[in-house]
Amino acid sequence: MTEEPLRIGVLGAARIAELSIAGPARVTGHRLVAVAARDRSRAEAFAAEHDVERVLDSYADVVSDPAVEVVYNPLANGLHAPWNLAALAAGKHVLTEKPSASNTEEAVEVRDAVAKAGTVFMEGFHYLFHPVTRRLHELLESGELGELRHVETTMVMPAPPDSDPRWSLPLAGGALMDLGCYSLHAQRVLAPWAGGAPRLVAARGGERAGAPGVDEWLDADLEFPGGATGSARCHMAHDEWEMSCRIVGSLGEATAVNFVQPHLDDRVRVRTASGERVEMLGRRSSYTYQLEAFAAHLRRGAPLRLDADDALATMRLIDDCYQAAGFPLRPRTALPATA
Repeated sequence: MTEEPLRIGVLGAARIAELSIAGPARVTGHRLVAVAARDRSRAEAFAAEHDVERVLDSYADVVSDPAVEVVYNPLANGLHAPWNLAALAAGKHVLTEKPSASNTEEAVEVRDAVAKAGTVFMEGFHYLFHPVTRRLHELLESGELGELRHVETTMVMPAPPDSDPRWSLPLAGGALMDLGCYSLHAQRVLAPWAGGAPRLVAARGGERAGAPGVDEWLDADLEFPGGATGSARCHMAHDEWEMSCRIVGSLGEATAVNFVQPHLDDRVRVRTASGERVEMLGRRSSYTYQLEAFAAHLRRGAPLRLDADDALATMRLIDDCYQAAGFPLRPRTALPATA
């Protein structure tokens, strides 16, 4: 690496951090300079396995550490906005797991804090940087698929344990927060080929047994200004895994078999009047592409498609879905005074 590596501080030692930041940092040569977790022993184990330079006592210590340039936040959903705000107040760049906040009100606060801090903020919709998603967009841009008519995004998975924070309303859990945000975002970014961003037409969902207010599944119907329609589906207690994106145009269609986990399946199926084909776009991690794009923006000013305004727009659509489906908005999480 010829450029100065990023100096990254990690909040927590969750398994997602292994895939989303530790592996990509190792591949790209960026430094993990600090980590903290609620259980220090877990932070120590994470640091030993992933070559993190120092273990600190608390998230607040990571955020305030002068050696930390970028704060990576993979905590439970309800802890995204509070610690994103803390990091921004400390003058750090922020790479946060999605969604960036628990509700629109918090997302507005984060957007305003980014403007005040003058630092870079990005919500980790890593799929956007992979050649699989870029290829879907190229197929629309080239005209091969014709005019956009319909989009189907499906995010379903088997249920995590009942004790998982993704089933906790106080921690801003639910299928839409964990999975459906991808379904909605993947449709939102089609705005350039659809006459603008989609609006919600209708939403319906089902509550998780034993978890009042938490959605086990939620389906949303969308409509774009140019007349195209969208179907965004998520289910967090399904029989199988599926994370697909199907784009239907007037001249053909294309499906990314696993647009969120292309390292597991990088196929894009294309069907037009001239025939059918399968393109293989590579199984390099989308998180690695994401970290490279984030670093290129910080070091060279390269364009970055994701920012606090984009995060706010997604959060507004999430809240619209919850309200239309009869669910409460996810509540704000207050950090303890000693955090």
